Amino acid sequence: MVGYDPEAKCVSTAEAAAAGSASGLVTRVLVSPLDVLKIRFQLQIEQLSSRNPTAKYHGILQAVQRIFREEGMTAFWKGHVPAQFLSVGFGAVQFMAFESLTELVHNVTSFNTRDSFVHLVCGGLAACTATVAVQPVDTLRTRFAAQGEPKIYPNLRHAVMTMYQTEGPRTFYRGLTPTLVAIFPYAGLQFFFYNILQQFSRWVIPAEGTNGGNVKNLVCGSCAGVISKTLTYPLDLVKKRLQVGGFEHARAAFGQVRTYGGFLDCMRQIMREEGPGGFFKGLSPSVLKAACSTGLVFFWYELFCSLLCALRREHR
Repeated sequence: MVGYDPEAKCVSTAEAAAAGSASGLVTRVLVSPLDVLKIRFQLQIEQLSSRNPTAKYHGILQAVQRIFREEGMTAFWKGHVPAQFLSVGFGAVQFMAFESLTELVHNVTSFNTRDSFVHLVCGGLAACTATVAVQPVDTLRTRFAAQGEPKIYPNLRHAVMTMYQTEGPRTFYRGLTPTLVAIFPYAGLQFFFYNILQQFSRWVIPAEGTNGGNVKNLVCGSCAGVISKTLTYPLDLVKKRLQVGGFEHARAAFGQVRTYGGFLDCMRQIMREEGPGGFFKGLSPSVLKAACSTGLVFFWYELFCSLLCALRREHR
């Protein structure tokens, strides 16, 4: 169902956007706590180790307990409103663009739209399109998730006005360069591996029922998310560091803070002060989140597309 299929012709561009936005909404609610953990780990300068007395967070369980004790249960959904705008908008634009691009490939080239490499390129381009559309919301989401107590931004409107007045409009696109550099291979690899794993599963298990197909979509999506996230993780970390630039005063409660002059300067400072391992801080919750989010996004997208196709057939 993912990608244009000239034989099926079941999902329109608008329906792909609707299914993508719905899958993003449901998935975001479920994985938000993992996203908060990932961002906290990525922004911590100190080594993620219990042997480091200055480190606020040492590991997943310790971080969960500390955040819950200091900030309460709602802290795991900090920034959830902008995150939902992000997920709904990104899902809609990404899948709409992906279906349109694969259809374009079918119409103007001789390539097979079911080919994994076509999905790699179209998936990357679709994600870049969606990223440019929702980057300001992603920056807001990161600021909300990164702030501790007392809060610097009490609500979304206050955050937008304060950031615009004190840092200018360009602040909403902080980290766009590493985001685009990271999102093309990350999303492209997601679609690439999802397609490969789907083909492999059809070869291993030729016959499938509806329930089996849903579980297969979830498993294939999860595996694709883990592989792609691990390969592209350092760029995601650099993006997060750049997005909280100018926000250092709110980060003081979490430990050391740094100011970066740009993408390359950020990479140089991380390598010099934190070593190669610094680029993989927060990898554990990030991979866990990628497995859950990617699996659930493909699962819900395929499910919603199937429901839309069924509704269309009923009304014919």
